[in-house]
Amino acid sequence: MTGLVPPTPAVLRSYRRSLYVAGDVSARVDRRPAPMPSRWAGRDLVLLSACNPGGRRRPDGWNTRMMRQLRGTLRDFDHAAGEGRYRRWSEPLLLVAIAPARGIRLARRFGQNAVILLRDRRPAKLVLLA
Repeated sequence: MTGLVPPTPAVLRSYRRSLYVAGDVSARVDRRPAPMPSRWAGRDLVLLSACNPGGRRRPDGWNTRMMRQLRGTLRDFDHAAGEGRYRRWSEPLLLVAIAPARGIRLARRFGQNAVILLRDRRPAKLVLLA
């Protein structure tokens, strides 16, 4: 049992309406991002977080520790800090140059409900993990 539950229609809308920004990359689900800066161009990219697993709000200190652990896990991968934001809600995330399957496995390990996949000139893709 993963503790993940399928998102409600309201949560799906939030994922799709959020703006995801990390370093010099910004994206919205189902939209093509601006041309990627050379650092990221032509690479598989995954936006992922370690905060609030299973969609359940956790204390800020807990989320900070989990993000630190995620960054440690990614020390051998090119990544940049960022956030997903919608209205008054925001959550830290990382943009990671990693194979999508490996990024998804990592997101599952940290109890995440979804990731965003990015690639040059393709619409950002929401992948639900529940």
